Amino acid sequence: MQVLVIGTVMLAVFGGALRGFVVDTPDVATAATVFCGIFVQAIPFLALGVVISGLVATFVTADRLARWLPRRPAAAILTAGVSGAALPGCECGSVPVARRLFGEGAVGAAALTFMLAAPAINPVVLVATAVAFPGQPQMVAARCVASLLTALIMGALWSRFGRGEWITRRLPKLHHGEGSRWTVFTEAARHDFLQAASYLVIGAAAAAVLHVVVPQWMYEHLAGQVLLGILTMALLAVVLSLCSEADAFVAASLTMLPLLPRLVFLVVGPAVDLKLCAMQAGLFGRGFALRFAPTTFAVATLVATGVGMLVLR
Repeated sequence: MQVLVIGTVMLAVFGGALRGFVVDTPDVATAATVFCGIFVQAIPFLALGVVISGLVATFVTADRLARWLPRRPAAAILTAGVSGAALPGCECGSVPVARRLFGEGAVGAAALTFMLAAPAINPVVLVATAVAFPGQPQMVAARCVASLLTALIMGALWSRFGRGEWITRRLPKLHHGEGSRWTVFTEAARHDFLQAASYLVIGAAAAAVLHVVVPQWMYEHLAGQVLLGILTMALLAVVLSLCSEADAFVAASLTMLPLLPRLVFLVVGPAVDLKLCAMQAGLFGRGFALRFAPTTFAVATLVATGVGMLVLR
């Protein structure tokens, strides 16, 4: 509260001077316009996503999800991948759920498949992508297909090559009966909103800076070098660590790049980034994260590139 009061007072004191500086400086004005456009477009979908995420945390327990999964690995992987579309939420929430599924005896491959699919192919993310890329339904289809294939492939790879000894972190204890459902809902929604909104601000600011700082010839070079553009956008997705419910608006703002590198950005981001690596290391173990994250990055980049070349013609 004190921070909010101090911030309000500082804005009231220096707001006029700051506004004059923005208006009188063309580059800053352009960056501010880009930032506001991305943020205003994304915030309704972000709010809807965290509300649904809070409802899932309140009414859909991980134990219940584990009972719904088939025991056969192949069927469990496919079920987990498809069911991810029915549980909207940020990737920050899918990692703890996947760890709970993994620890409660559910097929580990299915848990990891769900972890990758849920934040990438759920309705909120796909609708947000459609709004960010109006008149380009192929972008929505390509993102959905590439993200689902990435999740299924990683699940299959874990089923074939995964080792239980890589999971070195113990399962976090659940505390039943602490607070009402309303408390659980508000806490989950508040946590997800603050986490996602902070990354959205970082991503929007980065996109605004890219519009101003990076010279136009560099974008033209990336547009002419498809492989370089794909690798650059894949690495950028890892570094920016955006929320999957808002990353489409950042990608859509980079109009100087072709659709293919931007598709790679949208597929890689929800699958592997810096915050997800940290969460996976904390919940699964460092040995797991060191193996899973690089493999996921390679699979997501290759799958997105292949799907994009077929769909985004």
